[in-house]
Amino acid sequence: MKSVASLGGCPGFLHSLRFSRRSVIQAGLLGSTGFGLGNLLANEARAESTGGKNNVILLWMRGGPSHIDMWDPKPEAPAEYRGEFGTIPTEVPGIYLTDILPRSAAVMRDWSIVRSLNHIDAGHSTGDQICFTGYPSGPNGDENIHPSCCAIAAERLGGLDRELPASVMIPKLVPGTGAAYLGVANKPFETLADPAANGPFRVPNFELAQGLDVDRLAGRRELLTGFDRLRQQLDTRGQLRAVNDFQRQAWGILTSPRARDAFDLDAEPAAVRERYGFIPAFDPGASNRCGAPAWSQRILLARRLIEAGVRMVTVDLRWWDTHVQGFDSLRRGFLPRFDQAYSALIEDLRTRGLLESTLVVACGEFGRTPRVNNDAGRDHYPNVFSAALAGGPVRGGRVLGESDAKGAFPKSNPKSPQDVLATIYRHLGIDPSRQYTNSAGRPVSILPSGSPLVELS
Repeated sequence: MKSVASLGGCPGFLHSLRFSRRSVIQAGLLGSTGFGLGNLLANEARAESTGGKNNVILLWMRGGPSHIDMWDPKPEAPAEYRGEFGTIPTEVPGIYLTDILPRSAAVMRDWSIVRSLNHIDAGHSTGDQICFTGYPSGPNGDENIHPSCCAIAAERLGGLDRELPASVMIPKLVPGTGAAYLGVANKPFETLADPAANGPFRVPNFELAQGLDVDRLAGRRELLTGFDRLRQQLDTRGQLRAVNDFQRQAWGILTSPRARDAFDLDAEPAAVRERYGFIPAFDPGASNRCGAPAWSQRILLARRLIEAGVRMVTVDLRWWDTHVQGFDSLRRGFLPRFDQAYSALIEDLRTRGLLESTLVVACGEFGRTPRVNNDAGRDHYPNVFSAALAGGPVRGGRVLGESDAKGAFPKSNPKSPQDVLATIYRHLGIDPSRQYTNSAGRPVSILPSGSPLVELS
């Protein structure tokens, strides 16, 4: 059985939705030291918190969504470029979207588009790393040699007074989202369990080891506490006392009502779950129909975590790699599902008074080729692509940058993934010029370049 620390060192998430005192004790006391959270909490004690309450939801559209077939349609281009979809006006005069995004068009005043993003790497994993870290990947392609924005958020924004981890990944890490030289304790917490899957949503590692029960585990905690007190009397540097403090905090996190409530999707009214795109558990084909995963409930979980106090939630919305029969996959699966869940998230955050403090970024590692391929799809294309931003410092109803007539290159105001990262860091109150010491002992800035997208403010 893995310890809590082996899953990224995160505290109160290792429980089922039917969270109980029994499951808390099971999760908190199984491990060689009694708790798996000491390293995380020790690190959080050293982290500098901004003291603010700004949050980020990053909707990671892994695979590369087609900018032309979503947010940057080209109705005047030749058919082999414009594709099979039409356009619709949004509620903001002069802004048009693909005609399969009517719900997004109806809330355009709450979000904006960047149409001039670009970089030079057409690989999935290597593109991921540029977009999450601001740096190119390591020599092995998928090697994570720089910490991601998710890990930076975990390291910078954690604190002993927190009942939830600062950074969460739903359901698990993708290339580029690791902590690199910041260490495993600063990995974003991975839920591992997937609310998009059919059946009950239960986070793993809450099963009792064979032969153990709650009473014996509670007794073990008292015994370990006694040993710690004895060892502290022999500790002249106070290090053991500090460890014990972290363990006490770990226990508090594991028993936190906020942690319990954050994952309880059953507490959401059925109408809310359906608004995001609830897929009934009794439908065995729901998760794969039309080539689009049922990740709508992941987005709802992100809102719950932000509302509970998590500072950054990254949601894996893969797999937008539409090389073959791409228009069919987009028309019947990806676009309607994204349109419903994205618009639901924006409306939900606004209704709950969270949109002003929560920056929502929807993007992939690149876009798709302007010219349609021979398989009715589009291929990898980093030369220009789009992103959607809402909330936080972003004023809705705007378009930043422009691609050319065929959606092939930036025409005006080119922007980079580093600019998006700088916007995220600024909103979270993190200084991107801050330096860490890397594995080679050299100082490395959080970002090598980039400026916040102030034009959207």
